[in-house]
Amino acid sequence: MISDIDLHCHSTASDGKLAPEDLVARAAERGIRTLAITDHDTAEGFRRAQSKARELDVRLIPGIELSCVWGGITVHLVGLNFDPDSEAMQKAEAIQADARAKRSEVITERLSKRLKHEINLADVQAYAGGDQVGRPHFAQYLIDRELVPSMNIAFSKYLGAGKPGDVKTGWPELADAVEWIVQAGGIPVVAHAHLYKMTRTKLRHCLTDFIDAGGRAIEVAYGQMDNNQRGQMSQLAKEFGLMGSCGSDFHGPNRFGLDLGVMPSFPKEITPVWHSWQDAV
Repeated sequence: MISDIDLHCHSTASDGKLAPEDLVARAAERGIRTLAITDHDTAEGFRRAQSKARELDVRLIPGIELSCVWGGITVHLVGLNFDPDSEAMQKAEAIQADARAKRSEVITERLSKRLKHEINLADVQAYAGGDQVGRPHFAQYLIDRELVPSMNIAFSKYLGAGKPGDVKTGWPELADAVEWIVQAGGIPVVAHAHLYKMTRTKLRHCLTDFIDAGGRAIEVAYGQMDNNQRGQMSQLAKEFGLMGSCGSDFHGPNRFGLDLGVMPSFPKEITPVWHSWQDAV
């Protein structure tokens, strides 16, 4: 279905294909009335898109997607409706930017060694256009140098989970990431929990720690999640008393038909995360 609320998507401020302003314009064209641009470890997408959102009458919610670790596993948290100018959020962005810079250096070293090709990090950074460098930028570098034939191959051989470019060092602990969002006045959300390689028992332990740290929501309608996955996430939301969030995780036009607003229907029995800020109006 096409939802008129999308609280998880990405712009060129991180690893998306569209500029923040263009992302808002696309949202307006698709009938989306409430949007959160949740770029990886930066709220810059929200900052840049505010004027366009006002122009097109799209309610733009401050958003970010923070990388962190729990039990040695990388977990992503979406932060929603926080103060992007708060000291806590600016601190979070600075820490994450430093972690990402160091991560890029390690990825460069590992790929150069594996491919026997000296990668110049400055050339990879050029793909980011002054924004943060992510693995898709490394993938594009490899494609343009004819070191791999496609984005899929770049990730399956060199940049995906468990591959040389999958560098996890430097991310904060989950409790710290939750605290940053809470201190900035926002709502922490566990992103795409159905995709983590955890047993059900381990995921429940993770959610317990998330809630103890101040976490309040989990994504229950996400992109191309199937009905079984939606049911599992809805059950966890009910079990742990969490609100539900939704989002496409749109990064740009693609051949899989995933676009802004594309996601399963929102479970009727779950309290939507947006009720917390609608009630405050």
